[in-house]
Amino acid sequence: MRRLGRFILALLRELADESAYQRHLAAHGHPHSAEEWRRFSEARQRARYAQAKCC
Repeated sequence: MRRLGRFILALLRELADESAYQRHLAAHGHPHSAEEWRRFSEARQRARYAQAKCC
C-alpha cells in the first residue's frame, strides 16, 4: 500500500512539474527561490508553445 502511495505522489509531482524543477535546480546548481521558479516556469511555457502544431 505504501508503494502505491509513493508512486501516486511521484506521479503527481511529475505532472505538476515539481520533479522537473528539482532536476533543473540540481543541474544548474541554483537554490530554490520564487524567482528561479518563475524563470523555470516561463522557460517551460515558451518551449511548449514555441513548437508549431500540425493540423
